[in-house]
Amino acid sequence: MAAPVTRTGTLSEPEPVPGDEIYTPEFRADPYPVYARLRAESPVIRVRTPRFDSYLVTRYDDARQAMSDPRLSKDLYRAGDTYLQVFGEKARQINTNMLNSDDPEHTRLRRLVTQAFTPRRIEAMRPRVEEIVEELLDRIAPRGQTDFVDDFALRLPLAVVGDLLGIPREDHEEILSGTQVIRTVGTGGRSPQENRTAIAEAQSRLHAYFTGLVAAKRANPGQDLVSSLIEARDGEGRLSEAELVSTAFLVLFAGYQTTSDFLGNAVVALLTNPDQLELLRKDPELIPEAVEELLRFDGSVPVSSFRFATEDLEIGGVTIPQGSIVTVVLSAANHDPALVDDPDRLDLKRADVPHLSFGHGIHYCLGTALARMEATTALRRVLVRLPDLRLDVPVEDLQWLPAASAFRGLLALPLRFTATQTA
Repeated sequence: MAAPVTRTGTLSEPEPVPGDEIYTPEFRADPYPVYARLRAESPVIRVRTPRFDSYLVTRYDDARQAMSDPRLSKDLYRAGDTYLQVFGEKARQINTNMLNSDDPEHTRLRRLVTQAFTPRRIEAMRPRVEEIVEELLDRIAPRGQTDFVDDFALRLPLAVVGDLLGIPREDHEEILSGTQVIRTVGTGGRSPQENRTAIAEAQSRLHAYFTGLVAAKRANPGQDLVSSLIEARDGEGRLSEAELVSTAFLVLFAGYQTTSDFLGNAVVALLTNPDQLELLRKDPELIPEAVEELLRFDGSVPVSSFRFATEDLEIGGVTIPQGSIVTVVLSAANHDPALVDDPDRLDLKRADVPHLSFGHGIHYCLGTALARMEATTALRRVLVRLPDLRLDVPVEDLQWLPAASAFRGLLALPLRFTATQTA
């Protein structure tokens, strides 16, 4: 890593690091040694990539500070040319939502969605989640092998969030095809320009789909979140049409992609830590605590979403110039020894660790209760229904999403187990 350069009259600021020194295949498979070096040597450092420079924040305390600092804006319109440079014009169609806004707009938009994530509403969804889990496992269990990502991890949260939004079951494959283009950016041998083109086209298709879904729900409302948001939009005028469509997309992508990738990561973590897997098999009551530790250990959202400095500010002794992009590395913060002892060890008996896998501050993930309920339900039944579960390829041969992706997850997860017939 580059050594810090001390500037007269200012705090030290590290020299920028070329992105290709960090985003290698080795990093993609196991980023945690790199994160450890950054925390120790350059906890706030500017990284140069082909698309943009960004200050990485890797220590736990600095990360919490950054995610609570109102001078680090998430307002995509306020970002102006910076946003367009990073994401392109078409991205605005589906990014006009609470994730990309500051107060008071953030609070206004978030309040309208909160209704779908009350404890009572989440608990009411539990029987349906259990039903989906059993349906998926009924198809998998007799085979004796599976690609867990495609057969289960992608399907469960897509079905759950599809029900929440009122997306017809027959449209799930259309949704999956569009979101997978965005999720797997950097794969398929595409050039950077081809990637940008493919993502823009996928975003346009998804925007068109949700525009049509809104129109259909307006004509025939149901007991779903999109219908409720339309009522708020039409009845009180508090939600623009663009915000309505974009919010539906956000709930879909945030509610399904993050959970699907986490489920794959969790299974790999358990299979590569057999003592912890055995602990869980012997005491299934540990599953809620295990989910929290698995989130800390290898979460599906390694970095925070786009932030930019509205004025000069300081993080970890480093001056961040106005207009700079700041990326909080959640996975690095979660492995900070200041947070837990021996952070690179999976310990399912850790309790009450305030990890940052769901973020921090006003943008703390709204769907945490739903994600936890899905994960605990899924893991409990997977361990029962798929006995002697094991990897079907060496762990070093697993194909992870490329570093260009905003998510940490697997392209595929081949597993074997003893086949069992469904009742």
